[in-house]
Amino acid sequence: MHDPLGLAKAPAAMGGMRPVAEIMTINFALLAIDQIVNHAAKFHYMFAGKIRVPMVMRTVSGWGQLGATHSQTFENWFSSVPGLKVVAPATPRDAKGLLKASIEDDDPVIFIEHSLLYGIRGEVPDTDFRETLGQALVVREGADVTIVGYSRMLQVALRAAAQLEEQGVSAEVIDPRTLAPLDTATILESVAKTGRLVLVDQATRHGSASAVIAAEVADQGFDSLRAPIKQVTAFDATIPYSEPMERFVLPDEDKIVAAVHQVLGSAPVAAA
Repeated sequence: MHDPLGLAKAPAAMGGMRPVAEIMTINFALLAIDQIVNHAAKFHYMFAGKIRVPMVMRTVSGWGQLGATHSQTFENWFSSVPGLKVVAPATPRDAKGLLKASIEDDDPVIFIEHSLLYGIRGEVPDTDFRETLGQALVVREGADVTIVGYSRMLQVALRAAAQLEEQGVSAEVIDPRTLAPLDTATILESVAKTGRLVLVDQATRHGSASAVIAAEVADQGFDSLRAPIKQVTAFDATIPYSEPMERFVLPDEDKIVAAVHQVLGSAPVAAA
């Protein structure tokens, strides 16, 4: 059987192996949506826990003048499916540690890499280490506002935090690392400290991971908030091919800085 997406490996996973299927970009996962959502995600439940599907579907999300059909972000879709785990690393260390943890997990994992992160360099231990699925990471500590960003948006959020520091604003930056399961406790703890939350998401606003986080914080941490939650996301629009239009539609450092000043009720201060 011709199987360009590698989904014939699911029976191998059910038979005790731990296959890793590579789907070139997340856009092509649409061709296997039934196998992913109705088979891999459901078999453990439908067979009363007697069958596991410990497989990883490694794929790429993102943009970079790739056109409308190759610049989509579906991690929010997969995060809404019970039975699937969704991982989105932002650093070389997490790319290794989270991938090893995903392969050893007994549930199907959608492991999403960003196309514009492949040039990022960082320290990666030579040891056989693993990171923990479902555990967010406080990447930068701060006191005035919490900024949450995953995948490439973490790198953008960190650059925005550096700009804010020059303007006298102390931003705490959190990387969820996994969107399902989502570590809301770490985010709530940070919001309890800062009182303000800005969410950065590469997906469109409606139905995004940031919308889920905003709902969770509004539900569980409303008393901690000193200002409305602000989302900085892609516009609810198809990603254009044109590079200037692509930049216009997507989040960037300036949009994050502006959102932070909105929740602070302040105006940007020029660096000395």
